[in-house]
Amino acid sequence: MSTSLLNRPSSTARPATASARGQLRLNGISHRIAGQSILENISLDIAPGEFVVVVGPSGSGKSTLLNAAAGMLAPSAGSVTLDGQPVTGPGPDRTMVFQDHGLFPWLTAAQNVAFGLNMARVDKAEAVERTRAALAAVHLENASGKLVHELSGGMRQRVAIARALVLDPAVLLMDEPFAALDAQTRTLLHVQLQDLWLATGKTILFVTHSVGEAVRLADRIIVLHSSPGRVRKEFVVNIPHPRDFDTAQVSELVAQVRFEIDQEVNRLRREQGVEIDPATGQFYIAEGI
Repeated sequence: MSTSLLNRPSSTARPATASARGQLRLNGISHRIAGQSILENISLDIAPGEFVVVVGPSGSGKSTLLNAAAGMLAPSAGSVTLDGQPVTGPGPDRTMVFQDHGLFPWLTAAQNVAFGLNMARVDKAEAVERTRAALAAVHLENASGKLVHELSGGMRQRVAIARALVLDPAVLLMDEPFAALDAQTRTLLHVQLQDLWLATGKTILFVTHSVGEAVRLADRIIVLHSSPGRVRKEFVVNIPHPRDFDTAQVSELVAQVRFEIDQEVNRLRREQGVEIDPATGQFYIAEGI
């Protein structure tokens, strides 16, 4: 990893894509489990350096789609390619960050970040420097010797991000990485993740339930249809960073994305025979269902 990660980019910068790494293509992805269709014919073409966020109701297959991109799940139909090469399994060119940080509690922050480098038998001096740069990139250079229980929730997720970035992947895959954090910490990590994205030019595919998070971060927002999961709506976000959430432009986009998700949730309720009493706001099962 380059020490350029230490330099905070300007707010108007865009990710560098000169290397053209990170062209992620999901072609006609469908997946069935026990005869149930989870995903149906999803195609996404994600450009190098693009930040794409996938949102949708629970059960729309967001995490399944991310696992297919990671190579941790072989779809029932369709294919995944990265920079023109078929994705047939997990690899260091695609690293994952989960909601649960998954750090080893008996290792320090630096040892957790260096774990993948050591497994790959990277030269010790190089591993030390790359680990130092990765921790500095997430503003944790002074916490390198701390164990997991000595770190706050936000710090643990930053270590997890550093561990993913230290391998210099072409694509960073993120499955609701900030969902368990408080609002203030989550906002701070949004800023830091945006800085990392601008500095490294990584392609990012990010899954979340939070519409606000999606609008804050994304170049493009994909709203999934549920049961089975397929693309319902796509929003291209042409709002410069950093994004002020008090502007009418941002508020309008948040409302548009939420409307699509609400429409999808209402469709599912109708199909399941669940109605809302307009007087009380309570749910009930319609007669005859």
